[in-house]
Amino acid sequence: MKVRKAVIPAAGLGTRMLPAAKSVPKELLPLVDRPVLEYIVREAAAAGIEDILIITNRGKEAIEDYFDYAPALEASLAAAGKTHYLDEVRAPAELANISFLRQKETRGLGHAVWCARSFVGDDPFAVLLGDDVMRAETPVIGQLIEAATRYRASAVGVQEVSPEAIAKYSSVKVSPLGGRVYDVTDMVEKPRPEEVFSLYAILGRYVLTPAIFDILRDQKPGYGGEVQLTDGLKTLCRKERMVAVDFEGRRFDTGNLRGFLEATLAFALCHPETGAWLREYLKTL
Repeated sequence: MKVRKAVIPAAGLGTRMLPAAKSVPKELLPLVDRPVLEYIVREAAAAGIEDILIITNRGKEAIEDYFDYAPALEASLAAAGKTHYLDEVRAPAELANISFLRQKETRGLGHAVWCARSFVGDDPFAVLLGDDVMRAETPVIGQLIEAATRYRASAVGVQEVSPEAIAKYSSVKVSPLGGRVYDVTDMVEKPRPEEVFSLYAILGRYVLTPAIFDILRDQKPGYGGEVQLTDGLKTLCRKERMVAVDFEGRRFDTGNLRGFLEATLAFALCHPETGAWLREYLKTL
């Protein structure tokens, strides 16, 4: 299974990051020295994905600008001989073939993915949520692609969470296949305690077959009155094989203040320009 296309939903209103997200898309908030969304695009590109569709919404034109060239700025940097900054400014536009589509109605993650049907066509594709940043030696989406290829199946990225936290995620019903891979036979979005299948929660990464689009087309709104991707995946795993990958790496939910600050500290401590300084600074607090 060759996965060369990815969809990144980035159409949310950013309510968990207000007031900062009032005028700046939350996906462009800086995580140390580059926007959150660039880390996600870089992960996809590092896994061999060539074509990326970013689903946006009104007021998020700045995302398109960021992944484009900036002729005036580049000319100024070139004239000043600031070649390092020039390379950094141009790099986001050259990571992959990046296109954009507006989700005209805010109807949930399932609807956002369904909007990508023309872009995807008949190909398997990856989905990387625009809030979830991963730190891993091997790109997390690459780990899913490997499992999806090996088992000729759709794949979801999972990790175990606490019994208290599972209610915030999608709980999956799994049986072991080998290593860190499991067969998936059922799932539930934001389960009540009696509905929990396991403490394995889906965390922002998917490899899906185009069969998901026929399902999402007729999917009725679920939790929160929105079209939930999990509800579509629940149907998909009953129609064709799906595996769960307990991926290696750490996931940060940068769509909320605590997760954003955790990511900022983790990435800053590993950055060559800030790591040593930050360690010493934290000792003074």
